[in-house]
Amino acid sequence: MIPEIIRVKYTEEEAEYVSMRPLVQQEFRGTELVDMVLSVTGKDALRIQQILRSGTLVYHSYRYWWQGFDADALTLEQVLGAYPDADPSRSFRPQGCTDIFLESSGSPASRSIRFCRQETSKRRLLRRRSFWDCLLDLAGAATPVYRDYSYALRGDLYSSVVTPAELARLADGARRYAPRALHSQLAALHSICWASFLCPRVKEK
Repeated sequence: MIPEIIRVKYTEEEAEYVSMRPLVQQEFRGTELVDMVLSVTGKDALRIQQILRSGTLVYHSYRYWWQGFDADALTLEQVLGAYPDADPSRSFRPQGCTDIFLESSGSPASRSIRFCRQETSKRRLLRRRSFWDCLLDLAGAATPVYRDYSYALRGDLYSSVVTPAELARLADGARRYAPRALHSQLAALHSICWASFLCPRVKEK
């Protein structure tokens, strides 16, 4: 079974030397802990069981510890059944996109820049377009391909290649429309090869 309440300790993860960060203790519901582990592993029941048993996890630059326990397969299956699965049949809808990631080559990408619709969709005075419009143009030439469902981001991810010509147009759009606060991030546009589009999964009514 999965304990109803689990006492969890955590601290900031520091590489290559002993952490001197303060240790924090918090009570998690069992389902909250599974949710956090799922964000790291994806819907892999065996790996989730292993991490729950080991009692340690690194998540968002923090290391978590708890008293390890055995989660039985049936209970874990019921908990995971409440989460959505990847669904390649879902077509990309620009109006449902909330975040766009520009990524360099490599796996994982050596560089990834995240842009939120809320922060980039505001139009400057007397401007007909926003920087968000320029980012969405990357989805126009070739429809983004379904990649996966992200449990960490709570949505479907779609990707497309960014050509040099598209990158040049985006750089021009950035100069015209991007908020000043984003200019430092945009300095790395020359290294971008991919665009990924996040569409949060909306429950059917």
